[in-house]
Amino acid sequence: ELEPVFAQRDDPSGRHHFGSRIVFARDGSLFVGLGDRFFHRDQAQTLDNHLGKVVRVMADGAIPDDNPFVGQARVLPEIWSYGHRNIQGAALHPETGVLWTHEHGPQGGDEVNIGVAGANYGWPVVTYGREYMTGARIGEATERDDVEAPVVQWTPSIAPSGMAFYTADRIPEWQGNLFVGALRGQSLFRLVLDGDQVVHQERLLTELNSRIRDVRQGPDGLLYLLDESNGRILRIEPAG
Repeated sequence: ELEPVFAQRDDPSGRHHFGSRIVFARDGSLFVGLGDRFFHRDQAQTLDNHLGKVVRVMADGAIPDDNPFVGQARVLPEIWSYGHRNIQGAALHPETGVLWTHEHGPQGGDEVNIGVAGANYGWPVVTYGREYMTGARIGEATERDDVEAPVVQWTPSIAPSGMAFYTADRIPEWQGNLFVGALRGQSLFRLVLDGDQVVHQERLLTELNSRIRDVRQGPDGLLYLLDESNGRILRIEPAG
């Protein structure tokens, strides 16, 4: 007895950049991050489609009245933000409840972003990434006044995947840190935050040489990782 609550309107050809990270907000609404489907990247800058967008709906599929584009002509009202490439991680900040996401860039420009209603995140006109094969610049700049800047970007790319805030007390020195798995980077990144700023990064588990597909905090207060290279779940415990 399944009931669809949201379906992406667009289904272009191609096998890349589906995105599709899903997070429930504290008010019961549902965020869904959708990729640009690779060959259709320019559609991330237009508001009449779902490519390269974050959409926000209620659990029954209804459109929240406070979505930023509700009532605007020729704009899909479920769109929350746009200008994304391929969202591969999403989580709510444990204190503010704000949506944080990260996404892949091409040959550089992997980003961690803070969700802002109605914001443009730039892809493909504002990016640190470059074209595959040629290395040519993409777009017009790496920043622009009307584009929401990332809180951190990785060049060269690490191919981030999975993301979690650590809130437990099993490893007290990690409380409030943001953890990001890395596929190409084959490690786990620990980001130390001061408010909305990343003030320090630590790269963990490099000796495993494993593609980390996902990271979650378990109910026991420990971190669990999905090791894609070896088909296993890893648990991180405090030393001693």
